Amino acid sequence: MLEPHIWPDTARDIDGNLELGGCLVRDLVRTYGTPLYILDRATVAATAQAYQAALAAHYPAPAQIHYASKALLNTGVARLMHHLGLGLDCVSLGEVAVARRAGVDASHIHLHGNAKPSAELRQALAWGVGRIVVDNLDELHALGQLTVGQASPSPIWLRLNPGVDVHTHAHIQTGQLDSKFGLPIDTGMARAALELAQATPGIEVVGLHAHLGSQLSDAQAMRRGVARLMEFAAQMRQELGIVFTEFSPGGGLAVAYRAADPLLDIAHYVAALCDELQQQCQRWDYPLPRLVLEPGRSMIARAVVGVYEVVSIKQIEGVRTYVAVDGGMGDNIRPALYQAHYTVRRADASPPGATLPVTIAGRYCESGDILARDVALPPLLPGALLAFAQAGAYTLSMASNYNLVPRPALVLVENGGSRLLQRRETLDDLVARDVEEDDLHTRAAPETQATI
Repeated sequence: MLEPHIWPDTARDIDGNLELGGCLVRDLVRTYGTPLYILDRATVAATAQAYQAALAAHYPAPAQIHYASKALLNTGVARLMHHLGLGLDCVSLGEVAVARRAGVDASHIHLHGNAKPSAELRQALAWGVGRIVVDNLDELHALGQLTVGQASPSPIWLRLNPGVDVHTHAHIQTGQLDSKFGLPIDTGMARAALELAQATPGIEVVGLHAHLGSQLSDAQAMRRGVARLMEFAAQMRQELGIVFTEFSPGGGLAVAYRAADPLLDIAHYVAALCDELQQQCQRWDYPLPRLVLEPGRSMIARAVVGVYEVVSIKQIEGVRTYVAVDGGMGDNIRPALYQAHYTVRRADASPPGATLPVTIAGRYCESGDILARDVALPPLLPGALLAFAQAGAYTLSMASNYNLVPRPALVLVENGGSRLLQRRETLDDLVARDVEEDDLHTRAAPETQATI
């Protein structure tokens, strides 16, 4: 059985073979190899439409979805999101460059990050990035210096730390007071940033932003975050005369990696945020701001399935059975980094037999390279294909060349057809940045001789 809230919309079981976007996974593997990441366009489109419909139904003022591109980005993904009517939330100049290459107008991009180098800020201003989201006082000073003499001030958002704790993994909490992200409200730093901005001619604070963390399923915590920001906004209007016209509560909606995981669907999530924002604006007699939501994981995770080939099987009597595959922490660091769990199944038809618990081990030279523990699977032999659901977010985007293993390919499927979005790396790619030894000797020789 394929759980519809875990697998892509087009996922089908055809006599034990997994089908995605009208394509059998085993056939895709023959064409593109493994490890392979498969993106179902229909699922992304349906998810984008669900967000847009929920905003239209629950928020009467202007509103927009910006895809949090750090979850997964390349030129093809950026182009897809743009065609679906989404803006992009970027966290580096590299992500902005990819978005621009995909044809996304810079005015539809905003730039996040807690440590943006001055060179990146300068380039973002030159490209006309729609909003720079300022994370700290030093960045505000830097922007002030970079915008001296501008004909008109650059619009920015301030990322605030609302001091709201959420129940998620410590590595993906961002809204509590003890966080590297955002200007704390409770310490007075947020107000100090506004006072500094008011005294800086080259910038104008037009909006507030906050992000509580990732994998959030508690609507009440999200409501508290909105309430805290609007209370601050009302206070700053009274004390400093500032009225914010834009507002973003970030993203972070959880997805279900396993059947029993808690789930807050998109419609309820958007409705809760919109309802709280409208209530708070009514409470403080505040004009409704333009609302921007930033879904990342919930936009892309379920649309992608990761596929591996079984390389070897090792049974340790009385201990466990290790099933080693041809990928691992190099393409999916989440299990090692966050102790993440996945739903796994055979992607190709299996011989009859009872399911048994196995541990799926990656190929990398680390004992912690375990993709899944105690997963019940049917009989396996080398060459079998295993599919991991919800593989779109923070897998390929955090992929590395550890052990100098090439990164996998990403393929788009739709209506029975497929095409590459990102090709598999080659061995030549792995050494493309290396300086040839002869060049090193040639350049070093004169200096060495002068020293002697």
